[in-house]
Amino acid sequence: MEAKAVQKNIRTSPRKLRLVADVARKLTPTEAIEMLPYSQKRAAVALVKTIKSAVANAVSQGASPENLRFKEIQIGEGPTLKRGRAVSRGMWHPILKRTSRIRVIVFEEKPKKGSKKQ
Repeated sequence: MEAKAVQKNIRTSPRKLRLVADVARKLTPTEAIEMLPYSQKRAAVALVKTIKSAVANAVSQGASPENLRFKEIQIGEGPTLKRGRAVSRGMWHPILKRTSRIRVIVFEEKPKKGSKKQ
């Protein structure tokens, strides 16, 4: 069983979001929700929102939050806002304000029969 959440047009560059996503991939979704807000990165806020949404979608389908694992955390490029700054001699320097898209897919991992929960 899989659940998906997508967030688009986030005003953070994909490069900055990927740094936070690399940390979150190593964790379970519940650990990521607990730990990422304490990160020093502003991009963690948007990623936590998307992870919470994916977990909520999985729970509404009947999954247990403790058994969820990340199948995929994908950070893509969204549309770029093109702005500019006037400089000397009547010229213009471009300023590219990049946006991102986050796609999180979680799945329910079945607990092994032989293992005991400690």
